[in-house]
Amino acid sequence: MISSQRQHLILSRLRTRGAVRITALSEELGVSAMTIRRDIADLADKGLLKRVHGGAVTTSSLLAEPLFSVKSQMDIGLKDAIAREAVNYVSPGDVIAIGGGTTAYVFAQHLLESRRSSGITILTNSLPVAELVQALESKDVEVIVTGGVISRSNSLVGPIADKVVASLRVNTVFLGTHSVSIPRGFLMPNSLEAATDMAMMQIADKTIILTDHTKWSSTSLSLFAGFSDVEAVITDDELDPEDSQRTKELVKTLVLAHQNSAEDNSEERDNVDE
Repeated sequence: MISSQRQHLILSRLRTRGAVRITALSEELGVSAMTIRRDIADLADKGLLKRVHGGAVTTSSLLAEPLFSVKSQMDIGLKDAIAREAVNYVSPGDVIAIGGGTTAYVFAQHLLESRRSSGITILTNSLPVAELVQALESKDVEVIVTGGVISRSNSLVGPIADKVVASLRVNTVFLGTHSVSIPRGFLMPNSLEAATDMAMMQIADKTIILTDHTKWSSTSLSLFAGFSDVEAVITDDELDPEDSQRTKELVKTLVLAHQNSAEDNSEERDNVDE
């Protein structure tokens, strides 16, 4: 397959999925990852896609939301680091909310493997998170699912979800975001999902945003939170220094999770807190 054919296929995959992974394309096309990187770089130079860590996303990111199954395979190391750090913001017996998206899902995975999940109650509009809790052998964790319309990110959104959320109260809500805009705040491509995120923030004592550094270089349609509305932003240590400094000036707490030492730091904090 020549370069133009590969690039045509890459664009085709982007139109249907919203995002692609280099490793998946390499396996599908039977070429090296370096060849796919060159194809993606060429398409990016032409303005036909946008490069991100581990793959590419469509340039129509204002309205496009990649499928959960695609996004869950991208930036795994970054999400792990962020998730491990976020676990430190939960205490046994807490009542928390977890929003949709893959970073929030990875956070739920790490939380449920931690002793900090003992006796907690989770309100979620994420079907994958609900399934995680349901699959637990231990029944020490209670899950409440909002109901609603299913989005491309496997989240339940809309008026039904918002009504259920409004009737409850949580200590902390953990939310992902599609993009970070300075100085505006946090945005999603789906206005219904943005509204449900806002509803969860309104019933929470504090809000924590979980997002990797690539979200600072993207944009989206619907604003759901300003920097002053959140307690903390947890991202990875690959965040551009300029973006890091500007964000620190706007938000109460900015945490840069270290990919290599995240697990050790989490264990140390568990020991100290307990």
